Amino acid sequence: MESQQLKQLVKDKIDDMKGRDVIELDVRGKSSITDTMIICSGNSKRHVSSIAENVMVEAKKAGHAPGSVEGKETGEWVLVDFGDVILHVMQDETRDFYQLEKLWS
Repeated sequence: MESQQLKQLVKDKIDDMKGRDVIELDVRGKSSITDTMIICSGNSKRHVSSIAENVMVEAKKAGHAPGSVEGKETGEWVLVDFGDVILHVMQDETRDFYQLEKLWS
């Protein structure tokens, strides 16, 4: 799957699960591990985990299984690594604390 299609799929699946404040960051030239980071917020630990799970299931159906997933047990911050695209699903407090948008922009 081409990364433009993957980015759209990820954003669509976040939207399906009512994820909030979706931001797409182009980190080419700033990061050696990925080209794009997509960050969104969930309302609770369960919501954060559900958003990440939905994106993983749907991406896998489309032939793009994630390389690794971290944080799903705790639900504060779930990272889903698709290679060219990394998804961060976070609770508001965690997102405010780490401020990835500022870090990578």
